[in-house]
Amino acid sequence: QVQLVESGGGLVQAGGSLRLSCAASGRTFSSYGMGWFRQAPGKEREFVAGMYWSGGSTFYADSAKGRFIISRDNIKNTVYLQMNSLKPEDTAVYYCATRPNYGSRWYEGGMDYWGKGTLVTVSS
Repeated sequence: QVQLVESGGGLVQAGGSLRLSCAASGRTFSSYGMGWFRQAPGKEREFVAGMYWSGGSTFYADSAKGRFIISRDNIKNTVYLQMNSLKPEDTAVYYCATRPNYGSRWYEGGMDYWGKGTLVTVSS
């Protein structure tokens, strides 16, 4: 079992920044990487950013490229999502999830353990 706890969400004005954290505990060595997803009201959950532990390869949705950065702290077993130049359309609940295998495509069904999410609200 892997436990994931997200934090760092909140209310921010458009153009501002937030850093989300995802603290992992349990059998974290069984995962190959971590991803961030988000779900806006009335919409499906979508991929935002991901990275693999080995090699540190990172992946981003088009909406996140150039604005968001995913990073990790191996000692703290924590993954971060630095979000800059935030827009109202970034408003969503943000979730982190572990990935049990390698692959170029990141999607909800390809992840196994999930956190409960943290709410990000961007005001215009």
